[in-house]
Amino acid sequence: MSSSPWRTAALVAALAAVPLGFAPAAAAQTAFDHVNRGVVELETATADGISPKIANDLADLVDDGATRRVLPVLGEGSLQNLVDLKRLRGIDLAIVQADVLDYVRAHKLQPGVETLPYVTRLYNEEFHLLARRGVNSVAELQGKKVNVDVPGAGTGITAAKIFGLLGIAIDPTTDSTSLALAKLERGQIDAVAYVGGAPAPVFRTIDAASGLHFLAIPLQPAITAAYAPTRLDAKEYPGLVPPDGPVDTVAVGAVLMAANLAPQSERYRNVANFVDTFFTQFSSLLTPGHHPKWREVNLAAELPGWHRFAPAAEWLARNAAVAQQPASNDMRVVFERFLDERLRLTGNTAMTQQQKDALFSAFRQWQSSQAP
Repeated sequence: MSSSPWRTAALVAALAAVPLGFAPAAAAQTAFDHVNRGVVELETATADGISPKIANDLADLVDDGATRRVLPVLGEGSLQNLVDLKRLRGIDLAIVQADVLDYVRAHKLQPGVETLPYVTRLYNEEFHLLARRGVNSVAELQGKKVNVDVPGAGTGITAAKIFGLLGIAIDPTTDSTSLALAKLERGQIDAVAYVGGAPAPVFRTIDAASGLHFLAIPLQPAITAAYAPTRLDAKEYPGLVPPDGPVDTVAVGAVLMAANLAPQSERYRNVANFVDTFFTQFSSLLTPGHHPKWREVNLAAELPGWHRFAPAAEWLARNAAVAQQPASNDMRVVFERFLDERLRLTGNTAMTQQQKDALFSAFRQWQSSQAP
């Protein structure tokens, strides 16, 4: 994470304020309070995914060196992040998978999890299923060894649901994804499942000569009812995906959750201050230099069955028009991707660019005619 000049200057000033040797108690307390002022701890997934980069983007956006600071903390995955958000001292925010939230609540794995508020829905995380040479379909994984990440990661929950819906019984292993990839290349396991925003850094260095390849997920009605259909393409994964053959898969939403904090507490005020800055300056995250997944974020998107962190809901109520209006170019990209996915799933003939242009123009005219 980069360090802004004013943040560095503030840190130097704080250190200079403490005299050498044994500082008096008052001076030591002042220095302690200064360093801890406005700190929000944000727990991410493991280093294999994109959430640490997302957290760094937020830290660079929010940190001012004096009254606000985001401290990213590497976690062990969505399931463990929820436990930490409920019970680990100091964790104020965490990034978790939406399907893990619902799973934990439905199976009563973490008492009181339903009281945790969400700040906003984030981006989609794609389900990756990487197989060894010789395994050419998901059906061929029946009874085979498939790694589903470490215990506490969200991949295990997503993989269990997807394989269950497909009626495929796998033999799950629970190594870290990095270790599992080494075993996959040696032929000790048959596939690696992983949920993470594409392109996931953990797959970046895999050589095409390894014979490893992504398997397509059959987009059956039961699957698309539970998860959003999407694709992995060669632009994201050169060498793992053929240039002319995107791989069908599904995606699960990532959510920024908050701890259940007392409204009058300092931590609550710190998180509220973070939310105000994050939401107000959100558009700057869409500029070059930040992770492209920010372009998938709609701050106003609801998370059915869960309640929003009050300061976030209040900000959205005050700024509804700003929050719900994506940039025109971003809307165009999303609209055309939606058309392509719908046409492919229904088996209809693909549209020409001229047809897409006309339909998008009609869509914008309809949108402008709607009441706010």
